[in-house]
Amino acid sequence: MTGAEERDGVALSSLDSPLGDGLGVRKRDLVDYFDAVADRLVPQVAGRPLSVQRVRPGQPPFMQRNVSKGAPDWVRTTPTWSEGAHREIQQVLCDDRRTLLWLGNQRAVELHVPFFRVDHPEPTGLVLDLDPPEGADFAAVVATAQLVRRALEDAGLEGAVKTSGSTGLHVVVPVDGSPVEDVAAATRALAARSAALDPGLATTAYLLEDRGDRVFVDSTRSGQATVVAAYSPRIRPGLPVSFPVAWADLDEVRPADFTVTTAPGLLGDRDPWTEALPAPQRLPDELVAEGHTIPVARVAAMHEGKRRKKAAREADGG
Repeated sequence: MTGAEERDGVALSSLDSPLGDGLGVRKRDLVDYFDAVADRLVPQVAGRPLSVQRVRPGQPPFMQRNVSKGAPDWVRTTPTWSEGAHREIQQVLCDDRRTLLWLGNQRAVELHVPFFRVDHPEPTGLVLDLDPPEGADFAAVVATAQLVRRALEDAGLEGAVKTSGSTGLHVVVPVDGSPVEDVAAATRALAARSAALDPGLATTAYLLEDRGDRVFVDSTRSGQATVVAAYSPRIRPGLPVSFPVAWADLDEVRPADFTVTTAPGLLGDRDPWTEALPAPQRLPDELVAEGHTIPVARVAAMHEGKRRKKAAREADGG
């Protein structure tokens, strides 16, 4: 085993081998990054059922929700129901540095969590996930984030923004005192209000062919859905990181500015995500009521897709 060592009682192996195909980093780079930012990253995922995306050289990345076989007995897990597997699984709870290091040794690059904790069933936040069309300039995503900010202000709410680690942005709004259904409804309403401010720039269209060259304001990351945690790396060349950005600095940054090798130096001793997040807020009743009149995007898209296929078959005489 190359680069074998131990940190916090975690045996680390093959640290000097490539992390995965085409990423341009070693496994050591991931582990060192997790080690450097553990005090900032662990609080973002602690107590939340963890879904991880892992890599292995010679294999495509894969998503894993169930804890790995042979995990140390000190790795905490929580039972959850898997719709895909139709059975109960055990998801990891990354509550400390050594669990994070163990995940790094497992080549778990992306850390995705829901907006709830196992000891707190109500959602702790909502997110508007801004997804640009392929080849779009990042300035279009920034402009859409500013639309979301205006919609939030109009509703009497505040949010914080971070890069997704890919090509988009996440606008996160901490909330309190609302059930899952109401938070999901408010998210739909905020997405619709944001897109309505500039329909030529932004859209809530779930079907890709309906978006054109507009930025998709995704309102579907509610309930059991997950979002990549702040400070989590992403499986892209150089391992970019989902990184907090001040609203005033959005025009000056690019997602590639923040990687596992640059982020620790940019952070220093600060935790800008915790600093940027406003206190949990109560959702306005009128926003929730408006959202309940808006169909769930995935469901509406499914029915529309079926309708279009049927129409196409009939047009072909089939």
